[in-house]
Amino acid sequence: MVDTVIIILTITVTCILVAVLAYTVLCIIRLIKRYRQEKHSGIKTELTLKKWVSHYRPARRRLIQVYTALLYNVNIKGFISGSIYQGDTKILCVPGINCYSCPGAVAACPLGALQNALSASDKKAPYYIVGIILLFGILFGRTVCGFFCPLGLFQELLYKIKTPKLPKSRFTYFLSYFKYIILIMFVIALPLAFMSSGTSVPAFCKYICPGGTLGGAIWLLVHPANADMFAMLGLLFLIKFGVLIIIIVACVFVYRGFCRFLCPLGAIYGLFNRLAPLGVKLQKERCTECGACVSSCKMDIRIVGDHECINCGECADSCPTKAIKCQGFLYESSNLCKETSDAVAQVRREIDAVVPKKSKRFGKSAIAWCAALAVLLGAFVFYNFLDTQYVPNEQTVYSVGDICPDISLELYGDGKFSLSETDADIVIINFWATWCGPCVTELPEFERIAHYYGERVSVVAVHSAMITEKDGQYGVLTFINTKRDIYDDSRTWADYSIMFAQDTGDGIGGNVYSMLGGKSLYPMTVILDSSHKIVFIRQGSVTFDILKEQIDVFLKTA
Repeated sequence: MVDTVIIILTITVTCILVAVLAYTVLCIIRLIKRYRQEKHSGIKTELTLKKWVSHYRPARRRLIQVYTALLYNVNIKGFISGSIYQGDTKILCVPGINCYSCPGAVAACPLGALQNALSASDKKAPYYIVGIILLFGILFGRTVCGFFCPLGLFQELLYKIKTPKLPKSRFTYFLSYFKYIILIMFVIALPLAFMSSGTSVPAFCKYICPGGTLGGAIWLLVHPANADMFAMLGLLFLIKFGVLIIIIVACVFVYRGFCRFLCPLGAIYGLFNRLAPLGVKLQKERCTECGACVSSCKMDIRIVGDHECINCGECADSCPTKAIKCQGFLYESSNLCKETSDAVAQVRREIDAVVPKKSKRFGKSAIAWCAALAVLLGAFVFYNFLDTQYVPNEQTVYSVGDICPDISLELYGDGKFSLSETDADIVIINFWATWCGPCVTELPEFERIAHYYGERVSVVAVHSAMITEKDGQYGVLTFINTKRDIYDDSRTWADYSIMFAQDTGDGIGGNVYSMLGGKSLYPMTVILDSSHKIVFIRQGSVTFDILKEQIDVFLKTA
C-alpha cells in the first residue's frame, strides 16, 4: 500500500511540475509571437518593448496573489529540511487558506485555527480566532478570495488549461450554497461535538481541505527526510488524496470550483462583502441593469458585490456606463484584469500614446511595490537566517539500536521521571499533545498496556513543549484531571498508571522529542528495553496489539 501511495504521489507531483513548466513556456512563446506581430504590423509601427511590457505584464491582482503566496510561505528552509516551522508567528492567522503544516508556512490558517479553538479547553481561544476572522471579513470581505488566497491562485491557474469549460447556470448557483453546509457541519458542529470529550477534531481540515493535502501532506511526504511518514498513511489519507484529485480536475473545467462550492472561509467572508471598504462597488445611479457585468463574471453572482463576488474587478471593463467602481489600492486605473478584448486593448494603447501616464501615480505605485518587496526580503532573511527559536540545538539524534541517554523530566503533579531510576523491564515513552486528536485517542491504548503488564512496563506520556498555557486553569493539567471513561468514569487520568511529564523547550517540540528523532509530527512512541536500548520508534498512532507485539518479542528473548 505504501509503495502504491509513493508511486501516486511521485506521478502527481511530476505531472504538476511538468504542467507548470509547459504552461510557462507556452505563455512566453505566445507573448513573444504577439509582440512580433504587433511590431511588424502597420497598425502600430512605434510599439516598443517597453510599451509592450507595460501593456502585457501580469495584472496587479495576479502580482498581489503571487506576492501573498510567497509571503505566507517565506520559510524556504522548511522545504529544504522537510520540517514545519513552529515559531511565534504561528499563533497568527493569514487571511486566506494556507495550511499550517506546509513546510514554508509562517502563520496559521484561519479555518484550522477556528476548528481547533472550538474544541480546545481554553475558552478564550474561540473568541480570539473568531475576532480575527471577523476583522478580516469586515475589512476585506471576499477580496481575500480574489487577492490574498494562495488556493484561489492555484485554482485560477488550473482553469487556464485549454479545455471545454462548464458555464455557470442556475445549477451552479444552487451548488454555491453548499459551502454554507460545509461551514456549519465540518467547521462548527463537528469540532463542538467533540469538545466535551477533550478531543480536537478539525473536521474540515481532516476530511476535505485540499490545501492541507497539497500544501501540507504532499510537500512533507516528497522530502526524503520524511520517508518514515509513509508508515503513518492509511485509508484517511487515500480518501483525502482522492478528494484533492477530484477538486483539481473540477477546477480545470469550472472556474474556482472549490472556492464557489466548498470553501467555508469564502462563505464567512461573503457575509461581509457589502460592508467591506475595499472591493468592487456598484453605483446604482449610473447602472442601467443591462446585465453585462453578471454575464462577464465567472463567479455565480446575481449582482456586483454580493456574497459570491470575489472583488476581482474584471467586470469593470464590461460595464458600458462605468457604473462599477473599484475601491482601494488593490486596483489599477485601467486594464484591471489584463484579459480585455483586442479592440479595447488597441484603443487603450492609442490613448496611452497620446496621453502620458501621470508620473505621480507611477511614483506612488513604485514606492508601494518597493516597500512590499522590502517586507518580503526582510521576512525571507528573518525566517531563513535569523529566527533560530525553533531550530534544534546541535545534538546527537538517537535511533533504534542506540542506548538512550538518561532522561529527567518534571511530572505533572508531583515528582520527577528519571530513566536511570526506572526498574521496569520495558519503558515506553509516548510523545503527545492535548491539541493532537490522534494523540488523545490512543492514550487508552497505553493505559491498557500499563494495566496488562503491571510493574514490568513503565509508561510515560511526554507532552510537547508547544503549549500556550501550563497552569492549572486549563491546558494539560485540566486534561489530566478530567474524567475519562476507560474503566471507571469517576477516575481521572491522574489516577491511572500512565505518568504525565512535560518536555523541555530547547528543540522543535521539545528537547527529548528532538533527541529521539521527532520531526514536528505527533504522536510518536519510543520503546526501551531494560538496558535502555531503543528497540522501537514509531511516528504515528499505535494500538494495544502493536505495542503488545513489540513488548512480547523482547520479554521472550530477555
